[in-house]
Amino acid sequence: MLRTLGAELFGTFWLVFGGCGAAVLAAGFPDLGIGFAGVALAFGLTVLTMAYAVGGISGGHFNPAVSLGLAIAGRFAWRDLVPYWIAQVLGAIVAGAVLYAIASGQPGFTAGAFASNGFGDLSPGGYSLSAALLAEIVLTAGFLIVILGATSAYVPGGFAPIAIGLALTLIHLVSIPVTNTSVNPARSTGVALFAETDALAQLWLFWSAPMIGAALGALIWRFILTPGDALANLGGET
Repeated sequence: MLRTLGAELFGTFWLVFGGCGAAVLAAGFPDLGIGFAGVALAFGLTVLTMAYAVGGISGGHFNPAVSLGLAIAGRFAWRDLVPYWIAQVLGAIVAGAVLYAIASGQPGFTAGAFASNGFGDLSPGGYSLSAALLAEIVLTAGFLIVILGATSAYVPGGFAPIAIGLALTLIHLVSIPVTNTSVNPARSTGVALFAETDALAQLWLFWSAPMIGAALGALIWRFILTPGDALANLGGET
């Protein structure tokens, strides 16, 4: 179990450090910044690379909402849920701390939003709480459906990380202007701790909405999209 949790911790560290690092260090660089598209691609690449690197050890969740959705879908043991959440959040916090240490090496550095998520005044596009809530629920639900479909026995093996990474890229392309894209409570927590805004006060939304979306996506997959014979044989790990 220690090896499994270590894989989740490092995978989540890589996701937050790579994705949020692209936003903090590279997106706003004068004239050469990678912009929204570059940040979206960075998040997708972190999941793709870690899914291949350590997915065989832990399943490659790197996200408390994904772990919850997989448990609801019968693909993950409920007893392992809290240990996974702890490992994921710790990995995200360590990533936020390392990123802060690097970013603060620039003269005149101020953390500002520090790639945190938010709505209202903390939304990149000024989107409302209701818009942020709906976006996070719908996109997390879609993400779980992609994960469950790409890892099912009914598709060719070995390509799931590509589909999942591209799905996360697409999600960021859609929602960076709305919430700066969470769909991952650990990712939101890891950088909110270091932001110089009210990101921590809004963190409740970026735990609740992805969890609701993950549960919704898992239920849609399990009871609507799963082939009948697979559903009949689905015992799950409970």
